[in-house]
Amino acid sequence: MTTTAETVDQGAPTVRRLLQRQILPIDRDTDVFALYVDPEEPKLDADRYDIGGNRAAKDLNNAAIRQSTSTGRAVHPDQIESRTAFRVRQGSKISFGTYFNGFPASYWRRWSVVSEVRLSVTVAGKGASVTVYKSMANGRSQRVDAATVEGDRATFEFDLTLTPFVDGGWYWYDVVAGDSDAVVESAEWTAEVPADRGADQHGTVDIVITTVNKPDFCAKLLTQIGDDETLRPYLDTVFVSEQGTKKVADHELFPGAQKALGDLLVINEQGNLGGSGGYARGQLESVRKGTATYAMMMDDDVVCEPEGIVRAITFGDLARRPTIVGGHMFSLFSRSRLHSFGEIVQPWKFWWQTPLDGYSDWDLAARNIRSARWLHKRVDADFNGWFMCLIPRVVLERVGLSLPIFIKWDDLEYGLRAKAAGFPTVVFPGAAVWHVPWTDKNDAVDWQAYFHHRNRLIAALLHSDYPYGGRLLRESLNHQIKHLVSLQYSTVELRHKAIQDVLAGPYGLHETLPTALAEVNAFRKQWTDAQLHQDPDAFPPIRRTKLPRKGKGPGSEIPGRLSQLITAGLAPIRQLRPVREMSKQFPEAELTAMDAKWYRLATYDSAIVSMNDGTSAALYRRDPAHYRELLGKTLAIHAELRREWPRLVEEYRAALGDITSPEAWEKTLAPWMSGSEAGDD
Repeated sequence: MTTTAETVDQGAPTVRRLLQRQILPIDRDTDVFALYVDPEEPKLDADRYDIGGNRAAKDLNNAAIRQSTSTGRAVHPDQIESRTAFRVRQGSKISFGTYFNGFPASYWRRWSVVSEVRLSVTVAGKGASVTVYKSMANGRSQRVDAATVEGDRATFEFDLTLTPFVDGGWYWYDVVAGDSDAVVESAEWTAEVPADRGADQHGTVDIVITTVNKPDFCAKLLTQIGDDETLRPYLDTVFVSEQGTKKVADHELFPGAQKALGDLLVINEQGNLGGSGGYARGQLESVRKGTATYAMMMDDDVVCEPEGIVRAITFGDLARRPTIVGGHMFSLFSRSRLHSFGEIVQPWKFWWQTPLDGYSDWDLAARNIRSARWLHKRVDADFNGWFMCLIPRVVLERVGLSLPIFIKWDDLEYGLRAKAAGFPTVVFPGAAVWHVPWTDKNDAVDWQAYFHHRNRLIAALLHSDYPYGGRLLRESLNHQIKHLVSLQYSTVELRHKAIQDVLAGPYGLHETLPTALAEVNAFRKQWTDAQLHQDPDAFPPIRRTKLPRKGKGPGSEIPGRLSQLITAGLAPIRQLRPVREMSKQFPEAELTAMDAKWYRLATYDSAIVSMNDGTSAALYRRDPAHYRELLGKTLAIHAELRREWPRLVEEYRAALGDITSPEAWEKTLAPWMSGSEAGDD
């Protein structure tokens, strides 16, 4: 099918195609109801331009924006009649202006060939009314049209233009029941599209899942995908890159998933090459096979909304040009919480972030779309995480496969690489998975610290437009010192190793991919802050000669900015002082993960520190001699990195096409390429 046209040829034949349909939770999970239907009235927050630039006013408004508008009105599970039908109780009102059922008009307006849509709503229940609304980019809503059921049942059609949605805005509909219950049996958003992009010409997808020792999650995900009849016609192949010792094929749910998917399921066993190696295997297989329009990267430990995959494919089919279509991530543990509505790379710092006029970790059960002004402005992203990301095969063919960097920054680098080649990334509302949120991890101090730092530097060498990566080298130095005063010597050593490997150049990335993780883990275990224990009795008891000031324990106070600045200036000097004798045998404090901030750790000579996941803890010990050695290495290696930066930019950019080519990946994957197994019965 064709995906390169910029606009619709007005004289070309067209057909009507379904863009989106009304859906309800498959398993009637009450935790996600707010993402599908909303019984609350909207309470739009204040416009930031009305608030003005006063810092106190802005802080107060930001606090108010995050406050819940929910009154506690509930939707009962019995109101869900089917996957597409919902019962509205007599005299009550329900809004479908929600994450999964609102229509993201501005995204269709900006990125697709669609210019008008038709909403068709079928309602049973005399006297029930349907009202259509739209919003502007500033969140203000406008009534568009309405209709009332005169008999027992009616289907209403509303023809709606996308013209006013340049900067943002949604369409949605509310239903009010009359003197009896009303059932919203279905609702569909359709559009006239070029005949060669009609439903009978829809694209297909190779789903690429990388899994490492999560057979339960992966087997459930495969079952979800295999059991969804709506998704089935869009599937070409489901590739599983099996990189663990606990195999998904050995899980009790796997036979059912295998039966449902049949020949569509392919298990590729290989060594642990990280996310980039697992996804690259699927990308390579997809490109070689050449039968699917898209490859979708998907994590193994997610719960997906299968309809979101169909929507992503539909949007990709109708995009003006080949477009990467990303999905959103909701928390697996608090299922109405949205991790981010779209992310960009801050070019001066070269770090990912939510745009400054947006918010992360947003609870849609507390304040839904109609009440959150910022959710109406279209977000243009630089990349999408590979927990759910649809990549057209033509993009893989033109810009190459994943960068061989094991884990972290592979998805971000790919988004920037594709963008430079003219292929945008659209983070598309209505396509999403539930995943363990990043906020429940601390991957800046464990073994992932090596990959975080190395890969960030590599991505900046490849894509930063600022000399020396802007603020990046300065931030790298600052973070090293922060980890040093926090007694996190293993993290500092890992970050030194990361810089050394960056200086070694790009052509060793493939060679070290199979061994990098084992080497990093073995290397960091030399230091006590990386030696984790699950048993609290594995540590000596807490004792200290210097009592806490006024009896205040760790975490009892949060210092102000001035106090933190003073601590930052004095802490590096304090590390040179001899350690207190008792601290050599007994830890001085026990800190929870949430309280283990650098400005607290810098005040102790030893401390037990728990990990973010709550499963274990480590003993941190101050070592002045090691501190002096690492501080010297830190200053020297950053000076070297700055000197070599211009040369490295040229070297990495010249090598990018080679190290991301199918040919390079075929060599790396050669030991396992002959071991593919189709998932037959």
